[in-house]
Amino acid sequence: MLRHLTLRDFVIVDRLELEFAAGFGALTGETGAGKSILIDALALALGDRADAGVVRAGCDKAEIAATFDVAALPAVGDWLAANDLDAGDELLLRRVVDAGGRSRAYINGSPATAQQLREVGEWLVDIHGQHAHQSLLRGDAQRQLLDAHAGLAGLARDTGAAWRGWRDAEAALRTASEGAESVLREREQLEWQIGELESLAFADDEWATLDVEHRRLSHAAGLIEGAQFALGVLAEDEAACERQIDRVATRLAGLADYDPALAEVAGLLDSVQAELSEAVSSLRRYADRVDLDPERLAEVERRMDAVMGAARKFRVQPPELPGLLAGWKRRLGELEASADLAALQSRVAAAQAAFAGLAGELSRGRQAAAVEMGGRVSEIMRQLALSSGRFEVALLPVEGGAVYGLEQVEFRIGGLAGNEAKPLAKVASGGELSRISLAIQVLTSRSAAVPTLIFDEVDVGIGGGVAEIVGRLLHELGGERQVLCVTHLPQVAAQADWQWQVSKATRDGVTLSAIAPLDATGRIREIARMLGGVEITDITLQHAAELLRSTPRPA
Repeated sequence: MLRHLTLRDFVIVDRLELEFAAGFGALTGETGAGKSILIDALALALGDRADAGVVRAGCDKAEIAATFDVAALPAVGDWLAANDLDAGDELLLRRVVDAGGRSRAYINGSPATAQQLREVGEWLVDIHGQHAHQSLLRGDAQRQLLDAHAGLAGLARDTGAAWRGWRDAEAALRTASEGAESVLREREQLEWQIGELESLAFADDEWATLDVEHRRLSHAAGLIEGAQFALGVLAEDEAACERQIDRVATRLAGLADYDPALAEVAGLLDSVQAELSEAVSSLRRYADRVDLDPERLAEVERRMDAVMGAARKFRVQPPELPGLLAGWKRRLGELEASADLAALQSRVAAAQAAFAGLAGELSRGRQAAAVEMGGRVSEIMRQLALSSGRFEVALLPVEGGAVYGLEQVEFRIGGLAGNEAKPLAKVASGGELSRISLAIQVLTSRSAAVPTLIFDEVDVGIGGGVAEIVGRLLHELGGERQVLCVTHLPQVAAQADWQWQVSKATRDGVTLSAIAPLDATGRIREIARMLGGVEITDITLQHAAELLRSTPRPA
């Protein structure tokens, strides 16, 4: 669950540190005070798209840090380990956005991506926005809600992948069937090219070997002459180095008997003699090995000319020829596979069967979930003063299937405008739609594993006794999860276990927003303000106190 949230220079917040408690919390305040800023900041920490507009005017950057207790979420620990990120009982998500709109993300102090924040955030927080009821009118949103409620989201993704695999196999078969002539021409061209290079039999490292050998053979006379000259100077001439150094070493060795200081020099000359002797031996072996071989030189030059000719023909450098040959062979293999229509047809059949199996399993899960979801949402609707309404989840078959399965999902309402169930968008007014949305969100939140639920003014369009019921539903949810609700309704706020007040003030000509926790007296005054407007009377204070007293509290 969410434990701590820190904001720095975010929109109209200069500095804010909040400690969160368990249960149901309400966030209240006057219109325009910035109640939704907290939700926006948390959404940014969870990977939402960042832009320069979140940086407080005149500041270089905005910073948000959120700390979560994840001791009861082993999946988070597994995910952190899989992504080479530090794991523990606490998880710190941090986001920094500069004035240019660039952002940086961190998880437990390590650099991360916004996508990684979104991935881990799916286990942590579920945010229900104030316009959530509008998305309920979209078929894809309805389908995703049903799948998430039934725990079918993973199966739906697998079904989509199987659908795409089936379509890819069909496309490959179609391309092979329609482009058989062009494929044949390409195969013939590749076979000729491969034959050319295979007849050349050019190895990966052959060019470097040929180059070294050619340089040696073409300069053989100079190499022989140079080796003989070196041998003469070092060992074979009358005044050769070897003889001169030997004479000096012998003379100094005798003199060292009179002055030990010369012994060190004599020792160094011994080392020089040994290394010089080794060098002379190596030169003699080299001179014996090097020989003029015009026939081999001509052979090497013919080989190099053949390789260069092939390289010019195929417009590459000589060392690239082996790689070119390997690429052609791979492409020919692909063409041969694509030309095997029987194999492609088998692949299509296997892919279609895989999709049918997954989609059938998904349909059976949706059918069971649709009945269960319809009954439970209808029950919550009755609590929200929609007693005549009946919620249904219709599964509409899609011929041949689609990427989302064998059926489209449609939410329907019966009993509000006639007994026949009709699509949600055609029968619900704005206020009714808001309550139906809340009923669905309450149900799906109960079935989710996410420990923290946030509702951002989802109670818009309701009031009176219905508002009290909404508060009671959220309070019940707070017994199971951590719940935070941004609300303008006193009946909802009074049901909360704890309450924060958002206020806005001008300091040194700058407008700033602040959030303060409320004690018992503060809650009475804030709920009285929500009840009675600007002027708070004794009657509104009494009414506020009564609202708070009438709310059941956990023992």
